[in-house]
Amino acid sequence: MSTKDFIEKDYYKVLGVPKDATEAEIKKAYRKLARENHPDANTGNAKAEERFKEISEANDILGDPKKRKEYDEARALFGNGGFRPGPGGAGGGSFNFDLGDLFGGGAPGGGTAGAGGFGGGLGDVFGGLFNRGGATAGSRTQPRRGQDVESEVTLSFTEAVDGATVPLRMSSQAPCKACSGTGDKNGTPRVCPTCVGTGQVSRGGGGGFSLTDPCVDCKGRGLIAQDPCEVCKGSGRAKSSRTMQVRIPAGVSDSQRIRLRGKGGPGERGGPAGDLYVVVHVDAHPVFGRKGDNLTVTVPVTYAEAALGGEVKVPTLGGPSVTLKLPPGTPNGRTMRARGKGAIRKDGTRGDLLVTVEVAVPTTLSPAAQEALEAYRDATADTDPRAELFKAAKGA
Repeated sequence: MSTKDFIEKDYYKVLGVPKDATEAEIKKAYRKLARENHPDANTGNAKAEERFKEISEANDILGDPKKRKEYDEARALFGNGGFRPGPGGAGGGSFNFDLGDLFGGGAPGGGTAGAGGFGGGLGDVFGGLFNRGGATAGSRTQPRRGQDVESEVTLSFTEAVDGATVPLRMSSQAPCKACSGTGDKNGTPRVCPTCVGTGQVSRGGGGGFSLTDPCVDCKGRGLIAQDPCEVCKGSGRAKSSRTMQVRIPAGVSDSQRIRLRGKGGPGERGGPAGDLYVVVHVDAHPVFGRKGDNLTVTVPVTYAEAALGGEVKVPTLGGPSVTLKLPPGTPNGRTMRARGKGAIRKDGTRGDLLVTVEVAVPTTLSPAAQEALEAYRDATADTDPRAELFKAAKGA
């Protein structure tokens, strides 16, 4: 990404969120747009694929609090005309320096650049965002890190609780196999005469600034194919698809984003691979629910069990049932706890199973049952369960 793109791109607009959007709002907007424009759902749609890349790029910046802070600071500094002295600036002259000097980090002689009190230069701001690390003019010819790749996987409720290994098919840019990543059919590219192998060119940006952009002739590679490879058209990169087995840890929750270091796109010229980000979706279970590290279940009981007390068997997820003791007079909706029967925590221990009692009211009664209930009703006729309710309502 060029400095100009960085300054001018409005990632908030890309995701359709305001500048004061919360992390949750950014995450929600990203997920919605990513699903709509995901390459798997838009096969052959180049526009959707480009839109997906743009959305992922915006989420990579705004979804990370540190990167978002750096981005906001940089936008405030440059995007709104910062550091644009007029003709009457300091000493009556004009500033004319290359932003690449700021990004370079080090001052001549090994000292620390102190332009305007910024210490190590603005490379501290931009380096963390785009892995430039204070890139110098010739850094484009050095090993380059592979692209980050994002994918989604859907797990069953049980797989999410216990962990699972799932096959994941990914598509990313990789060195072209036909030309070994050189872009040249014979493997002998020449140095780009426009940027002299740096991969970057400088241009005036107004206000005395000089902006550095990737060279359009070599597309930032610093090299130009003399006889372009027919497969990659001289770019040295080609789309690669592969299927890998990914281990999803136990206890993962719905919408969680897992980072797998070094499992993304291959690097260029010996550079490290990017990272793989997996967004996990968890299907609902017909019986069990999830509340943090605890599982939940609702168990029906009879009126007699609730009133007189007793022992009730409760199912567990993937294990034998447990028996809970109901104390006499257990009210409808009371929650009891079966320890160690929940989801697996990060430390390997388990949460609990939260059991909510639900008094089941029969829809049909046998003659004997109806007679018994009528006798119970007559025996408790002097007890009004709503007396306190009306007393409280009248008092209020």
